[in-house]
Amino acid sequence: MPCVILERLAPRVGKADLLRLLDQKGGLPGNRVGKIELSGGRASIEVPSGWEGRLAKALDGAELHGRRIAAWAGAPANAGEHEHLQRLIHLLEVEREAEGQRAVELSRRLSPAEAERAGHSLVDLIIVDEEAGLGGRYLIKLAKRSRGRLPWTRLGVGSPLVLTSTADARIAARGVVYDRREKDIAIAVAQLPDEAEDVELWRLDLSSDEISSQRQREALERAMRARGDRLAELRDVLLGQQSPEFAAPEDEACLDAGLNANQRAAVSLALSARDVALVHGPPGTGKTTTVVELIRRAVRRGEKVLACGPSNMAVDNLFERLLHHNERVVRLGHPARVMPELRGQTLDMLVERHDDVRLARKLVKDALALFRRAARTTRAKPEPGARREMRAEAKLLLADARRLEAQAVEHILDTADILCATTTGLDDNVLGSRRFDLAVIDEACQSSEPGCWIAVGRADRVVLAGDHRQLPPTVLSAEAARGGFAISLFERLAEKIGPAALCLLDVQYRMHEAIMEFSSLEFYDAALVADDTAAAHLLADLPGVAANALTSAPLEFIDTAGAGFDEELEPDGQSRLNRREADLVVVKVNALLAAGVMPPQIGVITPYAAQARLLGEKLLASEVEIDTVDGFQGREKEVIVISLVRSNEGGEIGFLSDLRRTNVAMTRARRKLLMIGDSATLSADPFYARLIAHFESRGAYRTVWEEDQMP
Repeated sequence: MPCVILERLAPRVGKADLLRLLDQKGGLPGNRVGKIELSGGRASIEVPSGWEGRLAKALDGAELHGRRIAAWAGAPANAGEHEHLQRLIHLLEVEREAEGQRAVELSRRLSPAEAERAGHSLVDLIIVDEEAGLGGRYLIKLAKRSRGRLPWTRLGVGSPLVLTSTADARIAARGVVYDRREKDIAIAVAQLPDEAEDVELWRLDLSSDEISSQRQREALERAMRARGDRLAELRDVLLGQQSPEFAAPEDEACLDAGLNANQRAAVSLALSARDVALVHGPPGTGKTTTVVELIRRAVRRGEKVLACGPSNMAVDNLFERLLHHNERVVRLGHPARVMPELRGQTLDMLVERHDDVRLARKLVKDALALFRRAARTTRAKPEPGARREMRAEAKLLLADARRLEAQAVEHILDTADILCATTTGLDDNVLGSRRFDLAVIDEACQSSEPGCWIAVGRADRVVLAGDHRQLPPTVLSAEAARGGFAISLFERLAEKIGPAALCLLDVQYRMHEAIMEFSSLEFYDAALVADDTAAAHLLADLPGVAANALTSAPLEFIDTAGAGFDEELEPDGQSRLNRREADLVVVKVNALLAAGVMPPQIGVITPYAAQARLLGEKLLASEVEIDTVDGFQGREKEVIVISLVRSNEGGEIGFLSDLRRTNVAMTRARRKLLMIGDSATLSADPFYARLIAHFESRGAYRTVWEEDQMP
């Protein structure tokens, strides 16, 4: 029989609960259900043929014993020891096809103006500057033909892209975004476009990353094939076929004396792990500080460390801190994807400055000169075989140049103690057969599981750090998401291997305790404690900020129910906005600025890109940062204003049903959290009903009718 797989089940869930869920949510009576295998927060349930897909759709995201579960259609639990990896390969392909299909649909469905408005493209561009740089690559700066301000776009630093001619849609180059400013955008490409001077207007489009998908697939296939080696042993632990083992902790002094007891315990657990360990770091608990201590201590033991993250931002955060401690660390990856102040320590730039490569560049120059001489037509007849000899000599010079470049790369990699890279940026052509004593993956919960297997395949031990109660991996395909592709390796292991291999960081240094409290109750079993340095701090405590009702209270919820703050679908788009709610956000932001709060201390978050664009237009002159939840992951501000947008008679909440996103948004605030939303719409979901009740219990709930300047 086919089956439906349920994951993230609460410990107290039994078979009777599952039968009742199948009947009530999926419409399948208990007498038609086959064998149920229930173990470690996961269930495999045999169902009649044809039911697996509809049940997975009906049950995915359903709440059972206070926890939202994941459901997907799959093979029975005993279908094979590598069934999980096989399923990931299938879902990876489904996701890759969805990415490609989206690009095709956008190009066919949207006009250039619509594609630009959706954030996937920039059109009507002219080239304003070209220069060489970035390890032999070229930089092209583009601006609007009107030389005006660039619109909001998803093309951020490091984004893969294609550059095309507007006239004939011909792809002139592929590259990545190097820099983006108010009125121009710079891209890095391997070579300059041919006949660029003949093209009047250009267009930039986001591109899918085919290399990333290929590397993930190869990593999964390598893990499946492994026999009798360290990868095979790690695979069996990560698939739950063997239990993780730990050595006796060693008594070592901390390099960072400021670590608290739980951070020290997490480092000790990770260092003693023979296979895998998890560091669970809720918002503001110093997860990356803990990870840096772990890496530095491993280096002191003589170990080689691979430090990874799912995004360039996550890797740069680690990289910057390791450089600060003067560790011998090298950053892999395209320099354009690295923060400008860190690019000097990337492999490409270190290679460019290496003495061997300086000589190699001279050899290349000499070789090209020989090729030109051999091709030149002269009046005097050359000696027989002279041209052939010149070409042969040029080829030898180029071979010597390549050898010198390879030597430089090998020397730099061999002398580094730590290599930093994104999980999908680990290039076999660069790393060769290198292995590492320890692989550390920070922000592991933001990576789909296949990405982590790339690093796993090169390490003897693995430590994952993250928080599976914040943003999950980004998945475009609904089918892949239903199949479990949005469940990170960290989240799966947290459920499967239990507390023995996991350490929770419970002291947070960011939020006022009133801001922290609801998140702690809902997502962390009330385990978080606010450090004394943050527990009572307020906006009014900041220099130059006046004390008033707005700045002297850490929490505020403004309810717009019944005031006509209706949401609407963005014209010519798929996103939503709420104009009157945006006006109220502007009123509150201006009040904060008038009280003396500085623009860089204020963040405005909304789940909808259309609302972010609208707010950006309304607050253009204020320099206040405005973004969607994803843009604020890993960030913090003294005050966060959240515009929830949804307001409708049907109680539809859309993106807001992903509660982890709301957790991220709320926990970016240090001293003040101000939320604006429609309780009548939001309270249809039990989570938001509890959230509003929490604000009421704290005396922080107000209606929009109480506002002196209601828009």
